[in-house]
Amino acid sequence: MAKRLSLVLLMALALLSACSNKEKGKIHGADADPAAVPTLAASYSVNGVDPRGTEYSGNLQVRPGAAPGTYALQWIITGSIQEGFGQVQGNQLLVHWRTTDSIRLDVTGVTTYTITTEGELYGPRTVNGVSEAGEERAFPNPPD
Repeated sequence: MAKRLSLVLLMALALLSACSNKEKGKIHGADADPAAVPTLAASYSVNGVDPRGTEYSGNLQVRPGAAPGTYALQWIITGSIQEGFGQVQGNQLLVHWRTTDSIRLDVTGVTTYTITTEGELYGPRTVNGVSEAGEERAFPNPPD
């Protein structure tokens, strides 16, 4: 029961933080120079459209990985928790992700984010086994 309540509270917090974007869904930075990609370890507000055309929002945590240029990611999106591993290549972050909650087991996919000069992330998000791609945008939250 306590675990379920914690999950509900985390999802509510993610939705509230996702609604605090400057201008929901607008990328402000130019694509980053591949030789000068900003640090990505941060908390992000996420907005996206899944392959079926359904809009979603939530929170994304990006933490440094074990090797330079790698990152561990965790999304708390309306109704789902997902984890991934990404690697920077040029000005892109290539991510393999999977669901980790008991609601939607064994859903996996790939996201190819382009990194902007402002540290924003945007790009297609695919779900394995689905021919269409969605689109996702992530905006760094201001530091506490």
